[in-house]
Amino acid sequence: MNAMTDFSKPAHCSDEEWALRVKLAYCYHLVDWFGWTETIFNHISARLPGPAHHYLVNPFGLNYSEVTPGNLLKVDLHGKKLEPSPYDGNPAGFALHSAVHGARDDIQCVIHTHTTPISAVVQKKRGFTHDDFYGAQLHGRIGYHTFEGITLFDDEKARMIESLGDKHVLVLRNHGIAVGESSIEKTFFLLWTVQRAAENQCAAGALGGEDNPLEEGIAAKCSDLTAMLIRESGFATQFYAAMVRKMRAERAMHW
Repeated sequence: MNAMTDFSKPAHCSDEEWALRVKLAYCYHLVDWFGWTETIFNHISARLPGPAHHYLVNPFGLNYSEVTPGNLLKVDLHGKKLEPSPYDGNPAGFALHSAVHGARDDIQCVIHTHTTPISAVVQKKRGFTHDDFYGAQLHGRIGYHTFEGITLFDDEKARMIESLGDKHVLVLRNHGIAVGESSIEKTFFLLWTVQRAAENQCAAGALGGEDNPLEEGIAAKCSDLTAMLIRESGFATQFYAAMVRKMRAERAMHW
């Protein structure tokens, strides 16, 4: 399969859905390009327009670099495929993604990762600190969920949603993170922020000497300002478009 050639819009697919598929496929490629994948595991989903809470997610078994607009799965909140596909989804992803898409209408995209820096931070009892530039942007935006094993079972959904509350970052303790926002672009930017916060926290923790803590009010101000910029400007869209251009130039992609 050549991921660069599967780019023809099927006749039955609306222009709106196809645009979402293209954007989501790029998101998978960006996560791969940044080196944040977990081989064929983890998942990114995008909710389709409409009241049914259907969403798109990756076919299980493919590398992120092999995900295309055409091979993304369309599923319902039970993980059931709504269109024929030779691929199945990852059962471990349905509980998490269907829980969020079913409960939070303000979240249109969910990205789950557990890179080494993120996994290290969420293993620590204190979780994320807010004493660096990126960590400060997450002040008040993180919910914490106690590890219950691989997220396969429906009974955990309500507890995950309770842990998330009204936040947009869910720390899955001893596991990884899930981030969600009102668009793919905003979700990707939030993921990038969380990843940078984890990298900085790990690097600072490896150094000797005492940390210089930020006042809580300063961290809260930084978080509120970032949220406002993301919500009220094209900041995240510009960032996403720039990253796609850079990736396409380096990979000579011809979508």
